[in-house]
Amino acid sequence: MSTIAPKFRLGHFIASLTDNIFWGVVLFTLIGLPIVFIVLFLIELPEIDGKLLSPYLAVTYIADPSRTLPIIQSLIQTDFFKIVAFPGFGFAALIAGATIFIERKFLAKIQLRPGPFYCGKVEGILQLMADGLKLISKEIIIPAKADKPIFWAAPVLFVATAAAFVSLIPVAPGWVVADLDVGLIAVFAIIGFFPIITILVSWAANSKFPFIGGIRALHQMVSFEIPLILSLLGIVILTGTLNLSEIVASQAGIWWIVFLPIGAIVFFISILAELERIPFDLPEAESEIVAGWLTEFSGMMYGLVQLGSYVKLYAFAGLFVTLFLGGWHGPMVVPPFPEEIITEGITMGPISIKIPGLPLFSQEMLNGTLWFVIKTMGVIMVILLPRGVFPRIRIDLLLHVGWYKLIGLCFLNLFIALGLIYGGVLGPEGFIQ
Repeated sequence: MSTIAPKFRLGHFIASLTDNIFWGVVLFTLIGLPIVFIVLFLIELPEIDGKLLSPYLAVTYIADPSRTLPIIQSLIQTDFFKIVAFPGFGFAALIAGATIFIERKFLAKIQLRPGPFYCGKVEGILQLMADGLKLISKEIIIPAKADKPIFWAAPVLFVATAAAFVSLIPVAPGWVVADLDVGLIAVFAIIGFFPIITILVSWAANSKFPFIGGIRALHQMVSFEIPLILSLLGIVILTGTLNLSEIVASQAGIWWIVFLPIGAIVFFISILAELERIPFDLPEAESEIVAGWLTEFSGMMYGLVQLGSYVKLYAFAGLFVTLFLGGWHGPMVVPPFPEEIITEGITMGPISIKIPGLPLFSQEMLNGTLWFVIKTMGVIMVILLPRGVFPRIRIDLLLHVGWYKLIGLCFLNLFIALGLIYGGVLGPEGFIQ
């Protein structure tokens, strides 16, 4: 039986196009403009020509690029921008999306496969978008006997916890969402929520495979969180602070991985286990328990968990860079902004505006962000590498490594840190400042 393709009708096309434009204008008027006004009321607007800019006048300035710059500068300095865009969740989600694509191509090259190839002209670059659309369009199926409120809330809680983790990572000087004096303790407090969410999901699904995966995840995360914490005591002793920005500042000369390589190795192995990456992927173990605690997730619920997992991967890689690889420190490669523009302002057409603090981002911020991203992507590549090389280990060996070998190495790392201080190498009176 053959089917006849519908004919193209220009009138129907124009009608549908007009209809879309109409509803777009209606939605922008009813939803878009109120959101713009709310944001303009929340941010601190600048002064132009000696007058404080009002939200109503700011809307009219959108058509004038020369007058839009002060508004953009004010928006960038708000907490809302830092949380939503940079260096918060939006920045982390962008790196997470890039990591998913890089992982698939990277592992394919290791295993002599093409990887994502057909969707997109350049190395299958559009495959990520196609997979995202597929997840969004797939039906969400909830098990009949599941605890539905907890099952629905778990993916959102997982992403929210990963986003809270990201908010503590300093990307550049002054660019961190939450610069806490006890930032390192806050990191451990947030990490502690992941085992709770995992065991709640495995129980709420009311299925044997998720429950087995949840129990494995609980044992694994708890056994590796102890060495994860102990491996960083040496850095706390040497720096005398729990603030992550101050820890980065203390590495302006030499990175802490040079003095505490054992702590860096223990921390790296521990984050592999916390991320459930091969060879520590027992909680998911596709060949044994289908997908572990993720088995009953489908559609965008599964997509949210995957997004949270890769945001968590970025956060752990960024934390490793912050603690051991000098954070944003690196040679100055970003050229300075022209001094005459900073002092004299910008002239656009008939309007000349002097905006203190131009450019929108300082040279130190751009250079620091560049080095932070390069180091973080390097650590992410090393985290991805074992998936294409190592097999999965047995759970008894996993627990043996976590509770016995890594904790022993942590104490050795602690003694090295104390020796560096009492030996006069580091510290207030050390010959290396």
